[in-house]
Amino acid sequence: MPLELELCPGRWVGGNHPCFIIAEIGQNHQGDIEVAKRMIRMAKECGADCAKFQKSELEHKFNRRALERPYTSKHSWGKTYGDHKRHLEFSHDQYRELQKYAKEIGIFFTASGMDEMAVEFLDELNVPFFKVGSGDTNNFPYLEKTAKKGRPMVISSGMQSMDTMKQVYNIVKPINPNFCILQCTSAYPLLPEDVNLRVITEYQKAFPDIPIGYSGHETGISISVAAVALGAKVLERHVTLDKTWKGSDHQASLEPNELAELVKEIRLVEKALGSPVKRLLPCEVPCNDKLGKSVVAKVRIPEGTILTMDMLTVKVGEPKGYPPEGIASLIGQKVKVNIEEDDTITEEAIEHLSKKIKS
Repeated sequence: MPLELELCPGRWVGGNHPCFIIAEIGQNHQGDIEVAKRMIRMAKECGADCAKFQKSELEHKFNRRALERPYTSKHSWGKTYGDHKRHLEFSHDQYRELQKYAKEIGIFFTASGMDEMAVEFLDELNVPFFKVGSGDTNNFPYLEKTAKKGRPMVISSGMQSMDTMKQVYNIVKPINPNFCILQCTSAYPLLPEDVNLRVITEYQKAFPDIPIGYSGHETGISISVAAVALGAKVLERHVTLDKTWKGSDHQASLEPNELAELVKEIRLVEKALGSPVKRLLPCEVPCNDKLGKSVVAKVRIPEGTILTMDMLTVKVGEPKGYPPEGIASLIGQKVKVNIEEDDTITEEAIEHLSKKIKS
């Protein structure tokens, strides 16, 4: 069974614990802290476990030329890429305000640290876990420094290869065993044929001692529900209040009704996954009583007869008789009473019969 870890205080993931659902607000708040608060509350009301943002210290994430380049996209909030990102970036005090708000309404709060200085701030903020975005997964110095902080880690794997993910595992595991890896494809929106949910099972084989999850950028909820059915223990989906808003992430995000439906369907699937033990369940007894078949006499069988297969058949019988899976054990047995044609063969009618208890 995959390792269980306490991702947030009192909230464990892995094993038989419920899937941990992260509502990725990212920068879909449009740079407005009141919108951000509305989104935190929406995530809580829809049943998500955690509201997550993206924190950058821009001069540490981008070089000067990247920040100074013109940004003319329809999604732009400024003339340069730096102006655009500054509009969307909350200050440290605003992050503290958002964290306080999340605590007040009862939902876990964290953020992806998009550079090493952002991780330093989030550590100071005392977030329950660090989320490593796909863009930093192959940033091994960043990974090592983040792992050394000792907080649980959730690591996405978009744009990476299996060889790289094995390196990630080998770097993080000796430093900090409390982490999980998410299958992810970095495209917005993500086409179904590029999702590759089977990677989840490959990760489960390659990394059997950590929980595996899924970070999805597809439209709709079906694929994410399927990921949970395949064993995803952490699920991350981008969320928005309105898909038509300006911003490249909104189209691949879930609106409130979709997020609520996703949570509902995941919890339903978790119930349906149930137990791996196959047995006759109490709920099946009425159907078994009505339609379950028994061994029946194909011909009249006089008292003292030694049974052969050509004397027996299987039908829905009244009363219930010997179970059909045990018909071979009747061959060579002696009957103690006369059995009429088409009568049920019961245990009591057979001499020295040791009936196997049906389980």
